[in-house]
Amino acid sequence: MKVLIVGSGGREHCLGWKLAQSPRVEKLYFTGTNAGLEEIAEPVSIQPEPPFDELIGWAKKEGIALTVVGPEAPLAQGIVDAFTDKGLRIFGPSEQAAQIEASKVFAKELMVEAGIPTAQAKTFDRTDEAIDYLKEVSFPVVVKAEGLAGGKGVIICENREKAIQTIHANLVDNIFGKASQRILIEEYLQGEEASLLAFVDGTTTLPMIPAQDHKPIYDDDKGPNTGGMGAYAPAPLITESLYNEIVESILKPAVKALAGHGIKYKGVLYAGLMITDEGAKVLEFNCRFGDPETQAILPLLKTDLVDIIEAVIDERLDEVSLEWQDGFAVCVIM
Repeated sequence: MKVLIVGSGGREHCLGWKLAQSPRVEKLYFTGTNAGLEEIAEPVSIQPEPPFDELIGWAKKEGIALTVVGPEAPLAQGIVDAFTDKGLRIFGPSEQAAQIEASKVFAKELMVEAGIPTAQAKTFDRTDEAIDYLKEVSFPVVVKAEGLAGGKGVIICENREKAIQTIHANLVDNIFGKASQRILIEEYLQGEEASLLAFVDGTTTLPMIPAQDHKPIYDDDKGPNTGGMGAYAPAPLITESLYNEIVESILKPAVKALAGHGIKYKGVLYAGLMITDEGAKVLEFNCRFGDPETQAILPLLKTDLVDIIEAVIDERLDEVSLEWQDGFAVCVIM
């Protein structure tokens, strides 16, 4: 089997490393450049950008049996729909399903509708209304760009001045382009962060081991948020009872709520959580493997990743069980 990985970061290197362990994988390719990945896979210079015709043409000519998508942008742009329409097997959610990450407003409305525990929030596209709303909140608050911002669109504002600055940066300066055209002003949740990722085939939800990533750029949780400075798994913060609660009250209801809108979710569903005194609450959903969580989760997975991915595509995930190694894995971003 020839396999194509879309993306070229640390997450994709880890995906490639794990996929290469499968006796079913003969050759690996990836889009982009990464010196580490080049040791196990061959780079392809075609960019994964809509309408994806060039990449699809190459995949057909090369006889690619399976494509695995790493980053969120191509998923949000409909790469899965484009490949599927041309009869190619690809792992990841459809463009509609990827809205759970691509639109924080869509995700928030879905959570409220499904009764999923999350922070209270209001949406704004006008600066004056957003600033006016600050009179009603207690600080700190969280200001989020609505769209994809490479993990940098979430700003914790300690005071009114910082909040006004952040509102302006988004709605006036469009700091993240189209992603900044709407914002959410959200209550600040106190607690410790954790991530729980699950394989989903539209019906069955198969959760992985819990992980914890660390977002502030400097040691001791100081400095601005990043996409993640490191992660470890499994995270003992998520006890067995809390783990089961997250699966039953967050992951499964999200999949069911999407299905209620006629959206079949297939791929990896990532719940970014705050573990508060009142239990787990959702900070965000992502529509793919987390980075850097993947680099701490997949090294502990004993089950063949190709078998899991094929079961997701074929909607027979109920036939699969995940096996994990004992011990812990750590990823550090340097």
